[in-house]
Amino acid sequence: MVFRGTITDAPDFDPSADAEALYTAMKGMGSDKEAILDLVTSRSSAQRQEVIAAYKCSFGKDLIEDLKYELTGKFERLIVSLMRTPAYHDAKEVHDAVKGAGTNEKCLIEILASRNNKQIQDMVAAYKDAYGRDMEGDIIMDTSGHFKKMLVVLMQGTRDESGVVDADLVEQDAQDLYSAGEEQWGTDEAKFIMILGSRSVTHLRMVFDAYEKIAEKSIEDSIKNELSGDFERLMLAVVQCIRSVPMFFAKCLYKSMKGLGTVDNTLIRIMICRSEIDMLDIREFFRLRYEKSLYNMIKDDTSGDYKRTLLNLCGGDDDLAGEFFPEAAQLAYKMWELSAMAKVQLRATIHPSTNFDPAADAQALRKAMKGFGTDEDAIIDIVAQRSNAQRQEIRQSFKSLLGRDLMKDLKSELSKNLERLIIGLMMTPADFDAKMMRKAMEGAGTDEHSLIEILVTRNNEQILAMNAAYQDAYKKSLENAIQSETSGHFCRILVSLVQGAREEGPEDVERANADAQELAEACNADSDDMEMKFMSILCTRSFPHLRRVFQEFVRYTNKDIEQIIKKETSGDVKNAFFAIVRSVKNQPSYFADRLYKAMKGLGTDDRALIRIMVSRSEVDLFNIRKEFKDTHEVSLHEFIQSDTSGDYRKTLLLLCGGED
Repeated sequence: MVFRGTITDAPDFDPSADAEALYTAMKGMGSDKEAILDLVTSRSSAQRQEVIAAYKCSFGKDLIEDLKYELTGKFERLIVSLMRTPAYHDAKEVHDAVKGAGTNEKCLIEILASRNNKQIQDMVAAYKDAYGRDMEGDIIMDTSGHFKKMLVVLMQGTRDESGVVDADLVEQDAQDLYSAGEEQWGTDEAKFIMILGSRSVTHLRMVFDAYEKIAEKSIEDSIKNELSGDFERLMLAVVQCIRSVPMFFAKCLYKSMKGLGTVDNTLIRIMICRSEIDMLDIREFFRLRYEKSLYNMIKDDTSGDYKRTLLNLCGGDDDLAGEFFPEAAQLAYKMWELSAMAKVQLRATIHPSTNFDPAADAQALRKAMKGFGTDEDAIIDIVAQRSNAQRQEIRQSFKSLLGRDLMKDLKSELSKNLERLIIGLMMTPADFDAKMMRKAMEGAGTDEHSLIEILVTRNNEQILAMNAAYQDAYKKSLENAIQSETSGHFCRILVSLVQGAREEGPEDVERANADAQELAEACNADSDDMEMKFMSILCTRSFPHLRRVFQEFVRYTNKDIEQIIKKETSGDVKNAFFAIVRSVKNQPSYFADRLYKAMKGLGTDDRALIRIMVSRSEVDLFNIRKEFKDTHEVSLHEFIQSDTSGDYRKTLLLLCGGED
């Protein structure tokens, strides 16, 4: 195994001298924290154990106890944890995860999914030595169901590590996994546990490739569809670790620091346990997946001596547009390949109502708005639980039976965000999109993010229908409106998209190679020429074709298209190109990110929230929910519940369709 850690054995190591230096740093009033952290983070774990022994020999004292006494808070936790051996540190983390009220399932998942056989066996022995108890027994007492069974399998530390692959068994395992899940009603969880818990890493990678050919979706998507709760999260973690342990930890680190507050226990645990193994790889995968280096995220998210210690473990900053090292380039290429192979089944949250009676609904809505006061609950229950086509029938029945305009009545009876949301639901998709485009351009300032989101994510038919609706409603072409409100390359990108003329065929491999080469060559041109070349390809080629283009771009440049866009472009042009790439890669994930940004922090971007919830509820809102939970570790339902209120919240939650 090639180790790519940031912490290695210190040369000219003298444990007695180090012990004396630490003693001096803690002697007298106050302590020299810089001296402590600089010394501890520049020695390997094995060397730190020698320093502990030398300290006891020289001064008759326990170094860890002295450090606990002298240091405080997160800094103390980090330094003391660094002084433990990896096995005893893992054992303590597991013990803390199961002791007392409640269980830290995320910690158990992270540790047991990512450790190799020897690490698990050493941890189990350390647990027994430190606590006089069996780790397996404690975990069994604290967990249940299939989640418990898989943890017990992993805890044995008996995964096949021979590296020998039987091609026939690969095909058999892939078929067995398909038969255990997607092919039947219900799921044979035991089959998933047996195969994912025992087969070798090399074997399982080949199984995953074979599975995608059979199921026409990734094993991850099947697990999300077939399993649930902690068991689902554990199996996804196992799959992620089989694919790439460094990428798994890059995701865990990102989740520990994004948003409000930092999950310091996770941050400390990962930075310590990977600092001598694969921190350089984790840094590279972090850079590959997110918008900043791991170093800068730690720098922005932590402070003081705690921050300085973590940065020492991180080992350095990374150039955001630097080239991939070989494994990261291979993974980046593979990620695009997986994106192209995965035929995700888009799932709505709003479906046509059974036993639908438009006349009865029209009468019920009139009753809800007649007389003194309005029955908002009755309105919400009807509007939010009918498909858009059914709502149009209700509008027609309302006018035929009652001689009234339902939209006008709703506007007069409702107010604020509830009115905007209900009216949005009652409009046809084309009329709603046209109105959203108009709102994004009217008044002082232009909402460029809304223009980008709508034009990038709608297909040709939807864009052409929106153009017609805009012309009909506002007596002006949408293209002219865009040209009046935007300028430069950004305007040209939007005008290109608003034509609704994107190619819609499958990938053309030969042409994709040529396109990728053209994009690679454009990176060396001046910014105007580069942006025009990117526009000519990104705004016109079909999404399946662009997936292949972006994949081959990695091969030609050893860089990811997203990183090039971030470095070489700026402002609205960057945002537009980036939205296209994100939508090509995973459109539900793109919308999940837009929803998160609409609600995070102080204040809510209600227009964005309404626009996405209305426009995606009959398309892929269920998929968006899953991506939201996977990326942000909180459900969309929970986010909406905490960020909105009253009847507006009730309607949004009905559209959301459930808790995850």
